[in-house]
Amino acid sequence: MIRSAYARLLVLTLVALGLLLLWDASGLDLVLARMAGTPTGFPWRDDWFLNKVMHEGAKTLSWVLVIGLFAAIRWPVGLLRRLRQGERVQLAATALASVILISLLKFTSKTSCPWDLQAFGGVAQYVSHWAWGVRDGGSGNCFPAGHASAAFAYLGGYFVFRRASPGVARAWFACTLVAGLALGLSQQMRGAHFMSHTLWTAWFCWVAAFAIDALVRVLSDRRTRPNVSPKLNEA
Repeated sequence: MIRSAYARLLVLTLVALGLLLLWDASGLDLVLARMAGTPTGFPWRDDWFLNKVMHEGAKTLSWVLVIGLFAAIRWPVGLLRRLRQGERVQLAATALASVILISLLKFTSKTSCPWDLQAFGGVAQYVSHWAWGVRDGGSGNCFPAGHASAAFAYLGGYFVFRRASPGVARAWFACTLVAGLALGLSQQMRGAHFMSHTLWTAWFCWVAAFAIDALVRVLSDRRTRPNVSPKLNEA
């Protein structure tokens, strides 16, 4: 049963990967960016709500939640009481690992943000984020979307809740996706990211959560597997 569930999730993960690659090939990133930006920049870039609430406020809240998840390992509250301590450890560790993964990818990326492009009043040329090592003339470090990971980092909650409470797992997954997309759209309106940056962040965070859960299951199976000793033939 567990293996078949993992197989279905793996298929869905690969389908999502294919759709993301199609999005990258479609050129829709620039189409959507032009809906928010102009040749002289992005009018919403310094908007108070998008900047102070959706950007700085959401980032601060996300770190508070990460700290809260680690505290809940010892002192669980609310829905977290439905989880065993090991599952609470997995949830907190997955959230932190996802944030670190996205940060590392951004650090190595040469891709600049939309507001840096010549098409929107900047100095950079548009270069695919898959052209590793190719500089576009801008500041770089803009792929994937670090801000969206403030929500997508919690996708690991789906895996820890799906055994204890499938309904909570589905609701957790949906709320996390909506929150991540909302944060991604707010940054897109400001010119900080393309839509693909947000979508790839979701996929990377999902894969990180998937991999960690698979590893936890393998280690758990090894611990619970009976240790059968070979019978000695009697003379």
